Amino acid sequence: MALRRITNYKKDDVLRKKSKHVDKINKRIIQLLDDMTETMYQANGVELAAPQVGILSRAITVDISDGLLKLINPEIIEQEGEQQDVEGCLSIPGVTGEVKRPYKVKLKAVNEKGY
Repeated sequence: MALRRITNYKKDDVLRKKSKHVDKINKRIIQLLDDMTETMYQANGVELAAPQVGILSRAITVDISDGLLKLINPEIIEQEGEQQDVEGCLSIPGVTGEVKRPYKVKLKAVNEKGY
């Protein structure tokens, strides 16, 4: 695994571009997810998306309460309720703010093993 550089929203427009669907799970994608995991933990984050490390692929790593999730092509298919909390973003260092999110979401995605 290797640390990746986290893009800064002021310096790189990759965060404003649409990510591409991952068609094939290969060593490159698995390595990307491993690198993203290491980078996320090193930066004391709870989520990191591939565009945040400069890669326009639909892949994320998340570790908020139930352990690490590595998700490929995630898509929200259901949501319910609403909650508001203070959040930060690794691509916007030093800034936090109140954000409204659904209380519960149901996702459709595959993991690095294709399940």
